[in-house]
Amino acid sequence: MTTTIELPGLPAEDRCLVMGVVNVTPDSFSDGGSWFDPGAAVEHGLRMVGDGADLVDVGGESTRPGSQRVPLEEELRRVVPVVSELARQGVVVSVDTMRAEVAAAAVDAGARLVNDVSGGLADPEMARLVARTGVAYVLMHWRGHSHDMHKRAVYTDVVQEVHDELSQRMAVMVDEGVDPGQIVLDPGLGFSKTPEQGHNWALLARLDRFTAMGRPLLVAGSRKRFLGRLLSDAEGEPRSFAGSDDATVALTTLAAANGAWGVRVHDVRPNADAVRVAQAWRSGGASLDEGRADAPRTRGGQ
Repeated sequence: MTTTIELPGLPAEDRCLVMGVVNVTPDSFSDGGSWFDPGAAVEHGLRMVGDGADLVDVGGESTRPGSQRVPLEEELRRVVPVVSELARQGVVVSVDTMRAEVAAAAVDAGARLVNDVSGGLADPEMARLVARTGVAYVLMHWRGHSHDMHKRAVYTDVVQEVHDELSQRMAVMVDEGVDPGQIVLDPGLGFSKTPEQGHNWALLARLDRFTAMGRPLLVAGSRKRFLGRLLSDAEGEPRSFAGSDDATVALTTLAAANGAWGVRVHDVRPNADAVRVAQAWRSGGASLDEGRADAPRTRGGQ
């Protein structure tokens, strides 16, 4: 059976939620530059909602491996107008940022979720901002900035260590005044986890360890390198980022069937279909009209 998870300001569904990605950047790993213009970014976000996204995640700073940080003023310039316009049009907006100042401006502009890939480590003011505003908050497992994060991908037991480090970060955030009911956890696929060592697959195989932590779980594997590496051709060339979309749908289905609260994806429509399939599978059709005793019958008993 599925259960409905409630977070402040966010949709409450009895299925996994779909978070669409809007990168307002020139250099993000899979679609950098495609939505750099604010108008194009807003149109893309609205199109994602039409395709079934429950919320739209707007980010102005690439976190691809090796990337450098952008100045605060530039991140604000990229993000705030897009958040403001999407929120004005009724979209449930998340802001993807490690900076408390950007998060504050985005929340003022209408964002309902702060998606912080650093789990509060990059900016010591983030916990206080989240506590003060009461906004929902994604706390991701993180060991360092993109330019050197793979040097930190050293584990004896990746599942246990990621679990423990997430627990520690959640305890710190709560000590800073964040209500545990605001927090979504994210194991941080691709961040200080390498395809060569199988870190991401080990985490995905034990999602139960993370769903058992008592907080909703976000799975963000869309188009990531470990999928492209899995799908390498006969010469060992990894599949392109967009060429991994079908594999992303498979990952979404499995994550949703295994209790994920949400999935963060680039191509919304097939993933929105996938979470509904997973919901029907988990519930045995109990939540569907045709599974109800009082459901209307069609002719021929179909």
